[in-house]
Amino acid sequence: MNVIWRTILVHLSARRRLRRGERLEPTGVSRVRLTTLPTDIDILMHMNNGRYLSLFDLGRWDLLVRNGVWDAMKTNGWYAVVSAETITFRKSLQLWQRFDVESRLLGHDDKAVYMEHRAVVDGEVYARAIVRARMLAREGNRRITHEELFAAVGRPEGVPDIDPWVHEWAVASALPPTKAPAPNVWK
Repeated sequence: MNVIWRTILVHLSARRRLRRGERLEPTGVSRVRLTTLPTDIDILMHMNNGRYLSLFDLGRWDLLVRNGVWDAMKTNGWYAVVSAETITFRKSLQLWQRFDVESRLLGHDDKAVYMEHRAVVDGEVYARAIVRARMLAREGNRRITHEELFAAVGRPEGVPDIDPWVHEWAVASALPPTKAPAPNVWK
């Protein structure tokens, strides 16, 4: 609930922008202007490291609404789940500091789509996250194939190849599938 009001505002703003013709191409960059609020900071008076990922969700909302994927998800009863994410910090965002969350599609592999999110101040990157997400169907809780997704929203053209390190990260950070054992054993 801690960012629910921002989520609602971003979603409504994205719908309004879409109605005004501000549709994003699949390779487009979404930009959402935010301010670091008192609820975002930690005891050191800068943005809490966990808050970045919550606020990057706002960029993902804007991106999905404005590129048409959200409407396809609603129509077909689909939803997205994050299966992995990694974040790197460069500079701290301070209380009341204005920044942009920039989001874009990086590409896809056979199971997931990859997105990049950045916290940017005056053209300078403060933090960057890579997110791997899968699309699932509410009915039957099954994974949506890329063919189904692309049939609904069109196959994105001009998406560059994903950097090899992103694929290596996805493999290295993966947990066993949900139906396989995953014992809690510390080595």
